[in-house]
Amino acid sequence: MTADTKQMLSEQVHARLRDAIMRGEFAPGEALKPQELARRHEVSLAVVREALVRIVGDGIAVRLPNRGFAVPDFSDRRWEEIAEARRTVEPVMLRLAIARGDLDWEARVRAAHHRLTRTQVFVPEEGEYYSGAWSEAHRVFHRTLLEACDNAVLLDTFDRLWTAGELARRWSAQRTPERDGVAEHRLLEETTLARDADAAADALTRHLTLTVAGLAGA
Repeated sequence: MTADTKQMLSEQVHARLRDAIMRGEFAPGEALKPQELARRHEVSLAVVREALVRIVGDGIAVRLPNRGFAVPDFSDRRWEEIAEARRTVEPVMLRLAIARGDLDWEARVRAAHHRLTRTQVFVPEEGEYYSGAWSEAHRVFHRTLLEACDNAVLLDTFDRLWTAGELARRWSAQRTPERDGVAEHRLLEETTLARDADAAADALTRHLTLTVAGLAGA
């Protein structure tokens, strides 16, 4: 097997594993066994291990000393740490965006929110969590709120934290079906477009807090 072929196979297995974890095919805390995965995907152990290392880098798997790889558990401290980081960084970014954003940015925020509200949340054949289209619309809405901060380093930080926290968000929403995410997103849009930085930052902080709170007592 050439190095290029191995890299291509590793990327394919990484994408499949990432989608499987996000769709809920692996339970919280479940082991990701390289030998079983190699047989399932009909690739070598080396290819699977490389893919698993990348999954760990995505923040949706952990590497346990002497125990291999696993999906993080509900109780993993990483979720609290990610939430703390997001509550620290994103309200600041939103305040900057409100101060610096122009009319075109306002239009993008409104359009992103409109797409989010009009996108089907659940598609049964895609798993028990969220449709890929809704999840992407959700990411785009949150990123669009912040993009007018005009700081590439902060936006890169947002991208990394979003990827790492997406799995916990899906679990949290499944455990708190009574939560009104539609109203939370509407409040974020309204306070942001009203240029009310205090209200928008408070709404975003509460939105992020409720996500990690949904994992409490798991």
